[in-house]
Amino acid sequence: MTTERTGSPSLIDVARAAEVSTATAGRALGGYGQVSERARERVLRAAAELGYRTNSLARSMITGSTHTIGVIVTDVANPFFAMALRGITDVAHPAGFEVLLVNTGRNVEAEQRAVTVMSEKRVDGIIVAAARPSRGRHLKQTIDAGVPVVLLDREVSGVSEADTVTIDNEHAAGEATRHLLELGHRRIGLVTEAGDEFDRLRRPGNRRKGLLPSALRLRGYLRALEDAGLPVEESLVATARYDRESAYEAAGRLLALPEPPSAVLCTDNVLASGAYRAVQDSGLRIPEEISVVGFDDEPWTTLVRPALTVVEQPDYELGLRAGRQLLHRLDGGSGSAKPQSVRLRATLVVRDSTACRR
Repeated sequence: MTTERTGSPSLIDVARAAEVSTATAGRALGGYGQVSERARERVLRAAAELGYRTNSLARSMITGSTHTIGVIVTDVANPFFAMALRGITDVAHPAGFEVLLVNTGRNVEAEQRAVTVMSEKRVDGIIVAAARPSRGRHLKQTIDAGVPVVLLDREVSGVSEADTVTIDNEHAAGEATRHLLELGHRRIGLVTEAGDEFDRLRRPGNRRKGLLPSALRLRGYLRALEDAGLPVEESLVATARYDRESAYEAAGRLLALPEPPSAVLCTDNVLASGAYRAVQDSGLRIPEEISVVGFDDEPWTTLVRPALTVVEQPDYELGLRAGRQLLHRLDGGSGSAKPQSVRLRATLVVRDSTACRR
């Protein structure tokens, strides 16, 4: 079973070397259709000897699948998304799927371009952490075009056909706030990106779609205070951009209040790092004079002294579940079944940065 090579070997060359038809060779190499085990072995052996490389584009035209999935996130440098991506790839790769990653930098136009390009590249499905959950028209159009979409970490308005895998952010922030209340704290400051949502989130309602995780965490904080019968003061909610310096400044504004908080909750790991440094620079002792709680159990939170109490999010499990749900759709296991909504619970990890109010 040998042949002379003249340039890159073709499928015809493989079929001739294996002494089978071109159609049989194509099915054996493409993994579709009926092929006897003996013929498959002959084709694979011939392809290996000739150094034949499968034409993935041609195979996709026959099978209707490129065995690739797209993943779109807002900040790939954030350890939260990095760990979620690992969960996705740990599911996708064993199933024979490659992963195409796009970072949008929280820009919805970049997200729209990414969805368009991925659709044109014929990815089999897309997992999206939406930059603007209030704008989902492009995602609905993608689903209507036959490309399954799984929403990661946030629910998007107007995309009821998509599966969603999220974390119960409202419960997580509420649990962290209740922890501080149980320690006797009554003036609890919040460092958040969602401060401009303060008035809207105080209104009755339980809408989740269209809200970023930071907004849901703000609502969890507000409701925990209301449930405890405490007045909600807007001055205790400090708005910060998504960077450490802005969080440092926001925490500084809280500490400069005529009646400063005895505890501070931060709704993100980036904000927590800036706020923690601001408290240290203020000269206040943690937790003797002020308690601090952050989000995400990053390595630095156990390296600082005192170690930081945090809300630990199941970021790896989030990616794992999203990957499984997309593959389930692609496998036809759920077909046109009702979209699934999975909401995971975070865990409060109590360390040395919180203590009873003196």
